[in-house]
Amino acid sequence: MERLTIRQIDEKLNTIDIQDDPFVLSIQKDDRKGVQKLLNKWHSRQLLQKKVYEKHIEMTQYENRYRSQGFRFIAGIDEVGRGPLAGPVVAAAVILPKSFFLPGLDDSKKISEQKRNKFYEEIQAKAEAIGIGVIDPEEIDRINIYEATKKAMLSAISGLNLKPDFLMVDAIKLVTPFPLEAIIKGDAKSISIAAASIIAKVTRDRMMAEIASSCPQYGFAQNMGYGTKEHLKAIKTHGITPHHRKSFAPVKDYMQKANRR
Repeated sequence: MERLTIRQIDEKLNTIDIQDDPFVLSIQKDDRKGVQKLLNKWHSRQLLQKKVYEKHIEMTQYENRYRSQGFRFIAGIDEVGRGPLAGPVVAAAVILPKSFFLPGLDDSKKISEQKRNKFYEEIQAKAEAIGIGVIDPEEIDRINIYEATKKAMLSAISGLNLKPDFLMVDAIKLVTPFPLEAIIKGDAKSISIAAASIIAKVTRDRMMAEIASSCPQYGFAQNMGYGTKEHLKAIKTHGITPHHRKSFAPVKDYMQKANRR
């Protein structure tokens, strides 16, 4: 029987995902270096896929627990933008179908911008419902950032076009008519909260990039309103904008110093 070429073996391996497949076992005896290199690459790929699937199983434990209790529309809720000196705080609520699987989904802070944008599109396409809540800097100053965060989350929940029957929130306890669990570091433990963190992060980043076009000297498209060295320098040089949070210490200090002049 004629031996397959290395290219043919590569094509065949790309169709196999079972460790003890007869073809995989047979080429283990092939002493060609190219074949063994392909086999090692295949085993590494299988190990990575296994880890990704195990992570998915781990991150669906909360969803599966509540589905087993009869809940159907489980919303994950997360926010982004509590710490910046400028821009809104944004929250997202996401209801995913039971069959949802997005390899590599995790807390948005652990994922590159390119991958976040890709995941954003996939979540938008596959989610059963998505709600967004946005609280602007003026209201943040009026009610404080913690209350603004809760208000953004409640706004995101009310924005769902599908009524949830259970809520999973990243760390914060909300007063709602729905049963709820607040999960510490929930964006790394629940796919629903992780999906919400992606939606909230990408939504806010795009808002900050849009704001940046009207006041480019502050670098909002890069720092997203956080108090970087360049941002603080821009405040001292150019003053503050309507997008700045006047109740936050560095901005507040600048205003007090400016008033004393």
